Amino acid sequence: MSAVTVAVVGATDIAKELGKKGTSSDLTLFNLVHDDLAVTLVEPTQFPEKIPPLLQAIAMADQCLLVVTELSRPVAETIATLELSDVPTTLVLGPAVGETEVARVVKGGRLSASTRVPLDFPKLRALVEGWSVPQLAGPVRVPIDHGFPVKGVGAVALGVVRQGTLRAHDRLRLYPAAKTAEVRSVQVHEVDRKEAVTGERVGVALKGVEADELCRGQVLAPEGSLRAETALVLGSFERCRYYRGDAGPGAQLHLSLGLQATPVVLDELSSSTTRVTADRPVAFGPGEPAYLLDLSVGAGPRIFGRARTLPAG
Repeated sequence: MSAVTVAVVGATDIAKELGKKGTSSDLTLFNLVHDDLAVTLVEPTQFPEKIPPLLQAIAMADQCLLVVTELSRPVAETIATLELSDVPTTLVLGPAVGETEVARVVKGGRLSASTRVPLDFPKLRALVEGWSVPQLAGPVRVPIDHGFPVKGVGAVALGVVRQGTLRAHDRLRLYPAAKTAEVRSVQVHEVDRKEAVTGERVGVALKGVEADELCRGQVLAPEGSLRAETALVLGSFERCRYYRGDAGPGAQLHLSLGLQATPVVLDELSSSTTRVTADRPVAFGPGEPAYLLDLSVGAGPRIFGRARTLPAG
């Protein structure tokens, strides 16, 4: 089965026209499944009230649809955030928005080169159905976006396989905790499977962990394949060009890394190194984007900028 996850941002009530509603919280998921294709659409339901869901939707995505039906503050903050991400983004223009207006807003950023299409649901559906995810070799990695108990089954975690192959009976660490769990069974869109590959959205029944121990941001991966630390040394910092705050060393910020969101203190900000201390351990591998958020900023986007995690040593 071909599978892809798409973030739908910029406007609400768009993803529901493309797929069937599934899991809903501060992120709402919609599923488009037929034949050998499975598309998961992720909408950051509680954005702009909260910015972490926007970054988490982007972190889950292989592709992004930025839907612009009006030029508003939330759209401006979404554009500022997407400029710092690497997710391939298609601009979807509503009938009340001119291409010239949008071109002016994204000028000078990576979105200026993005494909632009009209807001036409049949054409959008055909577009996302044509996307696919390359298989990534290496140790399996499944970031958890939801977890809950199921009667007669136990703890169940939901997530997308971001790397490798997930197999029933795998023993995996529940990063950043030191706990290990066994994969009792795997489902892909409610169909029992012996294994799931990169890009597929899975429901994983776990043995050795309780449902109340599961939370968004945890990562199922083999022992030793990730790091779990509170003191993070990152690479050079890319500042958001629209940020209007004055954060510097000593500032109380928030870190968004993968599906994890946690308060941090900014310890160092230099041309080559960014150091932060988190409130709790954070799980990561080398080269992952780590976003710093300033939730106290009075005007402009809440995203301060981005740095990447470094290899061990």
